[in-house]
Amino acid sequence: MKTIGVVGGLSPESTVLYYTNIIKEYRERYGNENYPKIIIYSISFGKFISLVEENRLREAANMLLEAVKSLHVAGADFALISANTPHMFFDYIASNSPIPLVSIIDALAETLKKDDVRKVGLLGTKFTLTGRFYVEKLKKHGIEAIIPDPEDIETVNKIIFRELTIGLIREESKKQLEEIARKLIRKGAEGIALACTELPLLLKGTIDKVKFYDTAKIHSIKALELALSN
Repeated sequence: MKTIGVVGGLSPESTVLYYTNIIKEYRERYGNENYPKIIIYSISFGKFISLVEENRLREAANMLLEAVKSLHVAGADFALISANTPHMFFDYIASNSPIPLVSIIDALAETLKKDDVRKVGLLGTKFTLTGRFYVEKLKKHGIEAIIPDPEDIETVNKIIFRELTIGLIREESKKQLEEIARKLIRKGAEGIALACTELPLLLKGTIDKVKFYDTAKIHSIKALELALSN
């Protein structure tokens, strides 16, 4: 059984989701407590966000890379970054990592293709929705990404950073997100990807018979399956 390494702290709330998702999925599958070892390296969320906002992108990427290297030294066989936005640096980190890195976008695409979803609405941070890295990666998998209008991107971003990353849950914010999701469905979305690992704190299940795809859970389960593989 392989040891899972998690780059956490991006935010603490999503890190907790990864830990509990992995263990809960294992228990449901096997009915015992022999789940894989999990090593978490929690970085400074505030420092990482500041580097990105100041366009010090190489420093931000190296911050994540050093965390992955530390996980390797601690005994992790592979690693994953427990957030969507930092995947803007995925290719750079993966190419310099001493251990394999598991992509949240690839894991999402794999799940979408199993469900025959070829057009997916994206909800996430402003960095994720305007940076194009997410859209382009999905496109390589043959999946078209539909993003919200600019004003809706700002709304989602504010809810994530001013509320969800600090554990604040508001019913009014849930209603706002649901309405934005409905707009994406009207544009042709066959599924809604929660491309921010905090969004499952508010959105679950389906809306208007269209499924929400919890990227944190999908990524966590992929990590579990890799840990259990020969």
